[in-house]
Amino acid sequence: MTTGLTAGLTLTDLDGLPPPDVDLALYRSMALIRAFEERVEVLYKQGRVRGPAHLAMGHEAIAVGFASALRADDRSIGTYRGHHHALARGASPEAVMLELLGRDGGICAGKGGSMHIASIGHGYMGSHAIVGAHLPVAAGLAWASQILGDDRVTVCFFGDGATNIGAFHEALNLAAVWRLPVVFVCENNGYMEYTPIERVTAVARPAADRAPAYGLTALTVDGNDVLAVRGVALNAVAAARSGGGPVVVEARTYRLGGHSVADAATYRPADEVAAWRERDPLTTHREAATAHGVDPAEIDALLPGLREQVAALARDALAAPGPAAAGAWTDMWSDGSSAWRN
Repeated sequence: MTTGLTAGLTLTDLDGLPPPDVDLALYRSMALIRAFEERVEVLYKQGRVRGPAHLAMGHEAIAVGFASALRADDRSIGTYRGHHHALARGASPEAVMLELLGRDGGICAGKGGSMHIASIGHGYMGSHAIVGAHLPVAAGLAWASQILGDDRVTVCFFGDGATNIGAFHEALNLAAVWRLPVVFVCENNGYMEYTPIERVTAVARPAADRAPAYGLTALTVDGNDVLAVRGVALNAVAAARSGGGPVVVEARTYRLGGHSVADAATYRPADEVAAWRERDPLTTHREAATAHGVDPAEIDALLPGLREQVAALARDALAAPGPAAAGAWTDMWSDGSSAWRN
């Protein structure tokens, strides 16, 4: 099952393109991610996706804006809410869908599920389920680049809740001391699972307001404006790549659904949800793109067409076989020690 469908964008994909073409490429990438996650929500509610599934509808501009500022050999790492980052880096939608449905051919052989998506070949070093635990891993990836002198940058995505975890502070401190080529990106959607971040945090901007304590540059951006995100990303990545050390970016956004698909999110005020829906990243960028000369009919045709393609992709994935039982013992120990551990 190969359709060639991809949301992947890199720095070179957009290099030299006129602004309307850049706008269209950014919108298409976000629209494919939206169509994919809409279908995952349907499949979850049908009982086809097992285990927790955390969607990033509303966060697409952050994933696409940063992916479009990275070289293909740069690395990124994220949280359990990571479908959008994997897809934006170029992971196969077919392989991710097969993974979510626990099928053979899944991006992690059908064994990882929604919270453990990884696509190493595309520079996405995995979604990590333990809050904050991947920030030191990102520092380690950046340290490896520094030691090897390979000029790669690591971008680490995390939620606002992770800023109250010790690993956040440890990773920022170490990255600052060693001047590592890493960009820490807080996807601040306002809620630590079910709790508003502002109720349990002493500063207004949980990532950006703490960065100066470690001597780090802090940037803030409207996380629902893909062009603004891309502009900040280009500057932050360039600074990290040139030896300027780590950068912290706080992108304010909002998840359109609950913490997970199983969460109805009734704790959020209806007027708050409505206000953020009006600032949907796709709507915001459609307005900007048409103002820059993109044909409205062309941009309006993208999402419906992509929804049809993703629906077909899901039908094919549902018809695929599950993993062979023997595969349960593979890919578990990098040193091959499964033979003697069992």
